Amino acid sequence: MTAYLFGIYESRYFWTHLAFADLRSKWRRSFLGVAWSVVQPLGMTTLLAVVFGRIFHQNIIEFAPYILSGMITWEFFMATLIGGSLSFVQADAYIKQYRHPLAIYTLRTTLTNLMVWMMASLSLIGWVLIVKPQSFGWSWLAAILAFPFAALMAWPLATCLAYVAARFRDLPHALGLILQAMYFVSPIYFEAKLFRDGGLGALVDYNPIYHLLEIVRAPLLRGEWPTTANFAMCGIAGVVFSALAILIGRSAERKVIFYL
Repeated sequence: MTAYLFGIYESRYFWTHLAFADLRSKWRRSFLGVAWSVVQPLGMTTLLAVVFGRIFHQNIIEFAPYILSGMITWEFFMATLIGGSLSFVQADAYIKQYRHPLAIYTLRTTLTNLMVWMMASLSLIGWVLIVKPQSFGWSWLAAILAFPFAALMAWPLATCLAYVAARFRDLPHALGLILQAMYFVSPIYFEAKLFRDGGLGALVDYNPIYHLLEIVRAPLLRGEWPTTANFAMCGIAGVVFSALAILIGRSAERKVIFYL
């Protein structure tokens, strides 16, 4: 395992180059370029805030940051897991020529989407500073921890999916349906109180996505420090997903080349 991690470190210039190349190609020849990572979530948030604000009789100005924080976080996971499941298939030319650890290709996808999420977070910070300046304080530093915790969960899970998708090419299509179902059972746009009042508290309390969102929302939206349970649940999820990726990788890494 140590040798495998050292191999990932040794090839760091390769996978970081691929990640930045993905970023450049993402907005190549577009007029706004990287600004789309801020403009797009802001536009979608405005639309959803107006609709949900009318339906649930919420204050649109205060409800919008809640929606925006959930949307950009969920977009990171969705892009990383679906893109990660295709990482080996799309990198087959590299895999057939070089003997790098295969996990670098899902790390590439994770890093790319992590940088997009960081840029999109600027829109959230700007919006909160305007509509909720009273929440600004030292607790905001805790929100930075959402990025490493998210990467700790998303990278190994994307790696597991990539091993499976190399053998079963239908997985990325099915994954879209699975993530859509998870979207409705996670407090992305709806407040956790609605789940608990409906007797579905377990979908919140044992959902690592909720606890990751709390690491973002508690400091930025309420000016509070996230709870120990929030960090613990994210850490446990990351360890479990990492252990699963290691187990699958030990038996499947050498077989991937035959499926490509």
